[in-house]
Amino acid sequence: MPQRILVVDDDRSIVKVISSYLEQSGYQVLAAYDGEMALHQLRRERPDLVILDLMMPKRDGWEVTQIIRADKTLAATPIIMLTARVEDTDKIVGLEVGADDYITKPFNAREVVTRVKALLRRVKLDQSPNAAPHVLLCGDLKLDLDQHSLSIDSVTVELTRTEFKLLEAFLANPGYTLTRDDLLEKSLGYAYEGMGRALDTHIRNLRRKIEPDPDNPTYIQTVYGIGYRLTGEHQ
Repeated sequence: MPQRILVVDDDRSIVKVISSYLEQSGYQVLAAYDGEMALHQLRRERPDLVILDLMMPKRDGWEVTQIIRADKTLAATPIIMLTARVEDTDKIVGLEVGADDYITKPFNAREVVTRVKALLRRVKLDQSPNAAPHVLLCGDLKLDLDQHSLSIDSVTVELTRTEFKLLEAFLANPGYTLTRDDLLEKSLGYAYEGMGRALDTHIRNLRRKIEPDPDNPTYIQTVYGIGYRLTGEHQ
């Protein structure tokens, strides 16, 4: 069966354009035109991925994302947020509430398809058997690749998919400096100019969850001008 994509936007012409390109790429497309309709489609159809407009009637994209992430039956659904707002704070908030990626309007429909393919590929890799170690450890951190879970000193900590992939990259390469492009490739499946701010937001969110003092991180260190590395002092 083809993978199913739910496209949500109150502008029907945008839904039509995105749907056309996705269908040409072999996807089955579902449509919704406001937040309530999106949630109804999600609960009834369980799509493989959601492209979600930020500014919509009857619940905006932020609220819909929060509801999805809080619902155990929907929480793993990949979300690409679509926004006409260009302020960094809007993008940051979208990532903080749990979106996996965002695309700013105006957009190239082919780029949307590329992002969809990359995110679905990440999800498939996350779910496939892995010959690598199934549990990665550092200090009080324990990342279980089979259960897709993180515990800190035996307390479970919820991570978004992107945060999980970032932490997996760090734990698999302790003490090694990963460039920004390395981290984007490992966490999002692609890297391109302009994604640096998004990466910084994901790192900040991850630090907030794993660091005793996020303002003075002891796990994830910034290597200025290059990227980040997981410090070895906890091992």
